[in-house]
Amino acid sequence: MPAAHAAKPRIAMIPKGTTHVFWKTVEAGAREAAAELDVELVWKGPLKENDRGQQIAIVEQFVTEGVAAIAVAPLDAAALRRPVTLAGQRKIPVVIFDSALQGEAGKDFVSLVATDNRRGGELGGAALADRLGGAGKVVLLRYQVGSASTDAREAGCAAALAARPEIDVISANRYSGATAGEAKTVALNMLDTLRKAEGIFCPNESSTFGMLLALRQSNLAGRVKFVGFDTSPALIEALRKGEIDALVAQDPRRMGRETLTAAVHHLRGMPVAPLIDTGAVVVTRENVDRPEIQKILQLP
Repeated sequence: MPAAHAAKPRIAMIPKGTTHVFWKTVEAGAREAAAELDVELVWKGPLKENDRGQQIAIVEQFVTEGVAAIAVAPLDAAALRRPVTLAGQRKIPVVIFDSALQGEAGKDFVSLVATDNRRGGELGGAALADRLGGAGKVVLLRYQVGSASTDAREAGCAAALAARPEIDVISANRYSGATAGEAKTVALNMLDTLRKAEGIFCPNESSTFGMLLALRQSNLAGRVKFVGFDTSPALIEALRKGEIDALVAQDPRRMGRETLTAAVHHLRGMPVAPLIDTGAVVVTRENVDRPEIQKILQLP
């Protein structure tokens, strides 16, 4: 067994990236749980959410170091299988969080702790359709190939829109890329399409913020119905100003707590559910100040 098991358990958590507010809030929740459960948390991830090679190298580094357990949010559902399998061969349990990994939860890894992303996408798509009165031209800007969480959100949104026969999705094959800057550039490059649209959906924090910046620059902000995914101070401000109509909010602090707790419970021989849903809710100007919403929106 790894030497780390003999002392205070050292648990490594590897997010998709380290710059977005979402990941900072996941980390805050994980650190709260680590303090309560008396374990050492090591938080390390790639700088950008498109560096699969660096994420794989970080997982392999922690396997070599012999940490007690690893939690990882896979940048790529297929590419991370090999390092996770390697961890299992070294008797290091792995918890997957935020985004799915190819394999079976409870068998190939301890548990998947995540938002029900398909359901979250459905909530976003339904919210957009409702704000359009059930009819209109819509743009779905995708995030990044290989990202299981956003793939599921995009599929859920598309299904919700398809259930409304008067909704016409005029673009659903463009990808924003890993950063808000890339998303802004992509959005500006499809301005002709955006000017025809009456509604827009984006599936994560960076794509939502990049689209917001592009809409502002092109004087379209507030003129088109816009539903995004994830929250940050800048996105909540835009929601209050009427530039965004709704945001599907995850509970990243809870995700961090549940992920760390699942790893520790497994190490201590306690049962862990193979799937742990950390929830999602639609945030609007009408409900943003409710206590239950404000609790989810707490910053790290």
